[in-house]
Amino acid sequence: MRIGVMICHCGNNIAATVDVEAVAAAAREFPDVVFATDHMYACSDPGQKTLEQTIRDLKLDGVVVASCSPRMHEVTFRRAVERAGLNRYMFEMANIREHVAWISLDRKRNTEKATDLVRMAVEKLRHDRPLTPKSFDVQKRVLIVGGGVAGIQAALDCADGGLDVVLVERKASIGGLMSQFDKTFPTIDCSVCVLGPKMVDAGQNPRITLHALSEVDEVSGYVGNFEVKIKKHATYVDWSKCTGCGACQEKCPSKKVPDAFNENVSLTTAIGIPFPQAIPKRATINAAYCLKLTKGKCGACEKVCPTGAIAYDMTDEVVTEKVGAIIVATGIDLFDHRKCGEYGAGRYPDVVTSIAYERMLSASGPTAGHIKRPSDGREPKTVVFISCVGSRDRSLNRPYCSGFCCMYTAKQAILTRDHIPDSRAYVFYMDIRANGKGYEEFVRRAQEEYGVEYVRGRVAQIHPDPETGKLIVRGADTLLGRQVEVAADLVVLAVGAEASHGAPELAEKLRISYDAYGFFMESHPKLRPVETNTVGVFLAGACQGPKDIPASVAQASAAAGKVLGLLSKDKLESDPQIAQVAANRCIGCGKCERTCPFGAIRMRELRDGSKRAEVVETVCQGCGICSVTCPVRAIQLQNFTDSQLLAEVNALCRTWDETTES
Repeated sequence: MRIGVMICHCGNNIAATVDVEAVAAAAREFPDVVFATDHMYACSDPGQKTLEQTIRDLKLDGVVVASCSPRMHEVTFRRAVERAGLNRYMFEMANIREHVAWISLDRKRNTEKATDLVRMAVEKLRHDRPLTPKSFDVQKRVLIVGGGVAGIQAALDCADGGLDVVLVERKASIGGLMSQFDKTFPTIDCSVCVLGPKMVDAGQNPRITLHALSEVDEVSGYVGNFEVKIKKHATYVDWSKCTGCGACQEKCPSKKVPDAFNENVSLTTAIGIPFPQAIPKRATINAAYCLKLTKGKCGACEKVCPTGAIAYDMTDEVVTEKVGAIIVATGIDLFDHRKCGEYGAGRYPDVVTSIAYERMLSASGPTAGHIKRPSDGREPKTVVFISCVGSRDRSLNRPYCSGFCCMYTAKQAILTRDHIPDSRAYVFYMDIRANGKGYEEFVRRAQEEYGVEYVRGRVAQIHPDPETGKLIVRGADTLLGRQVEVAADLVVLAVGAEASHGAPELAEKLRISYDAYGFFMESHPKLRPVETNTVGVFLAGACQGPKDIPASVAQASAAAGKVLGLLSKDKLESDPQIAQVAANRCIGCGKCERTCPFGAIRMRELRDGSKRAEVVETVCQGCGICSVTCPVRAIQLQNFTDSQLLAEVNALCRTWDETTES
């Protein structure tokens, strides 16, 4: 076997603490190594051309590159060796930057460790064998989970690119949180006026199939060929007949139902349309409050419906969709303010959340845009905004910044002064984080033009004053170094973002990772920000972490671009670095099937009644869990077999033995 080795300086990232030339010199003495050199930047165009030319000139059978993390450049080098006519899997990469140069300043020991890592890579390469990927057909369709602004943008981009789209939304209408906003910052545009046209486009686009009031129930298959079962919850209204006329809502006698769209600021009926601009604009019955469904009485909506759309006997339905890729755009939920007892949340009616206040500000909201105290309906003259409720608070397990709270608080303070010119607005804040285009100027505008008083400090307690009926807000002004008390008519809690409810369960179905707070994790934070560890599943918007509207829309278009690029091919290749079963050794215990996180292993029953494991090659992601689980070592991970890994260990042990003897 003829092996070539290239050691990268990576500028000074490696060379500053590793003697690169010495590592290359040592590599020349390793078995089967016929060429070893060092290069300033191996990943650069000259570095790759040098590598390609060396492979051709010396007729190399395998190559080792010692440089940075394989997560960054393994694909780069594999393409280079393939261009030179070598099988891409006859390449090994030793990480001597993150694993050596960046963790120690001891040049002598770093050089020794780097040499050991290269020795191990060479030894593994000596046991490598060429692997060949297989190709398969793909479905030219994409599933988008979540119908907020990110999901809508991704759906429209994919449809414009020629793909059929299946859009799944768990609520009765698409639009997400943005549809509940009154205005958007920093332009103070009408939120639904901006979003509305996109919602209409998504609802009318012939390439987009919309499943509202639905959830993903089960996902199977693999990139290019996913099979998704979608549970469509019963609406008790036949949407194919419903025209959205609203006659049923007018006649419904059950009018004490909390209005979820208006954040329970008002009440609504048991049947109705979520909001005037809803897409699809179809009525839905809330089964928990419908007199017909709970007591067998009433039926007023059925009597007045001009199209006969009411269907009390409707049940949940499961439909199956086959798609080639999946975009997750499930967005966020807002922090439950009732966890902050010091603010009186849930006990004092005049302490409201920012999203509830947003509905008060909206002209289409429950108060028609007139700000009123929930307790007595009076117009508040002093409004206090408290930032970072459920953000940057380790005691609540929310140490992260939600990113957009400072901005929407400034927006709401400005709108308060617009609605009630003689009012006073206070903002208690920790730090102002305004890092978007025009954001800093917007906050300045709130302070200087609208006279919003910003107080840097935490609020310690809120309690009612029985004599005046006001809320006493006690806090500290850390800039002036004194205690502060404000008698407020209304307190607005700027609640932060948290992962969408049910996100971990959805992640399990999609076989993607999520962090400690329930947000979905990207494959690489810098180089693959919209991809996941499951090929063919992408992320868009705030499901990955708190984002404002522009960032969510941008990431949605990025995810759509990735999907369009992926599904532009008629066939895809599967990675051959997957598990392989030695049937003559398998005892059919089924441990591999139970532990496989991707569902890639199935037990096949033989004629004699015994069972054997088999791997679904297109589903396997090469994680190796089955290999370490198998009690008889009947499953081996290609390119990471026991013999290959033991060869690395033995190479390292021989080095230690030689060092000990000397």
